[in-house]
Amino acid sequence: MSRNQSAVKVGARGKAARRAAGRAAQRDGEARAGGPGKERGKAGARRHRYTAADADKYELYQLAVQSADVDAAFLRDTYRRLNRRAPRHLREDFCGTSLLCCEWVKLGGGYTAEGYDLDSEPLEWGRVHNHAPLGAAARRIRLHLADARDPSPRKVDVRVAQNFSYWVFHARAEMLDYFERARASLAPGGIFVLDLYGGTESTEEMFEERRIEGGFTYVWDQAAYRPGSGEFLCNIHFKFRDGSELKNAFQYRWRFWNLPELRDVLADAGFSRVDSYFEGEDPDDPEEGNGEFERDNEGENCEAWIGYLVAQR
Repeated sequence: MSRNQSAVKVGARGKAARRAAGRAAQRDGEARAGGPGKERGKAGARRHRYTAADADKYELYQLAVQSADVDAAFLRDTYRRLNRRAPRHLREDFCGTSLLCCEWVKLGGGYTAEGYDLDSEPLEWGRVHNHAPLGAAARRIRLHLADARDPSPRKVDVRVAQNFSYWVFHARAEMLDYFERARASLAPGGIFVLDLYGGTESTEEMFEERRIEGGFTYVWDQAAYRPGSGEFLCNIHFKFRDGSELKNAFQYRWRFWNLPELRDVLADAGFSRVDSYFEGEDPDDPEEGNGEFERDNEGENCEAWIGYLVAQR
C-alpha cells in the first residue's frame, strides 16, 4: 500500500457517525482514507438506476460520504473566530478528487487552495468533474501529484487532513514528522485541522448499510481491528437496485489513532494549542447530530462519534 491515501470525510453522532468512517477512505494506494461520515445523497444525485457495470465509484463516494461544503464553512468560521479575520489559502492533504478545494474557492474571489495526493487517478477525475464546472474560479486551485509531507510553495492559513486519511502513518515517529511539517507550513495564525473517529463501537468488526437517494446503497465495512498493533482494516462497497454489487471499491489499511494520542503528538510537534470539537445533538433525535461542531475538550463517549482536532500554530 502506498503511503498517502486519499480520504473522504464523514460526520455524525451515535450510530450515524460510523458512516463517516466510510467517507474517509477513497482508495488503498496513494488515494485518500475514510471512515464514518456526514450524510449526503440528495443534491446532485442522478435519478436513473446505477449498476455495478456503469457506476463511477468516485461519484458514488462523493454522493454517499462527502459534505465538503459543510467542511469548508466550518474551517472558514473556525479560523475567523480564532483570528478575527478571514482565511485565504487552504491546503488539503490526501485530497483525492479535491472536492474540498473546490468548495473552498467557492467561498469568495479571494480564496485559493492547493491539494496534495500521490494517486493521479482521483486527481484527474477531480479536474474533469469538480474543477471544470467552476469555470474561472478553478484557476485558484493548484493540484500537486506529491507526498502530503512535501513543502508548500506558499504559507498556508488552513491545512487539513480529512477523513482519517493521515491514519496511513502507523508509527508515532512518522506521525510526528508529518505534524511537524504541517506546522512549519502555516502562516502566522494558521490552523491545522484533522477529523477523527471514535466511540465504543468504532473498532468492532461490522457492516453498516445506508441507502442513498439516486438508487444505490453505501456499505461501510469495518473488516478487522488488531489491538496489539492498532491496525484497522476497512472497506467501502456499493450495492445497486438490479442486485449487482461493487465490492471493495475503496480499501484502507490504517492504524487506529485515538484522540488523546493525537493531541499528545500535536503538542510534541510544537503546536501552541490543540482543541477538540464535537457535534451537538439533534433536539428531535438524540441519536443524531445537528451538524454544529463546538469546542469541547471532554466529549461524550457515544457508540460512535466524529470530531475535529484544531491545532493552532
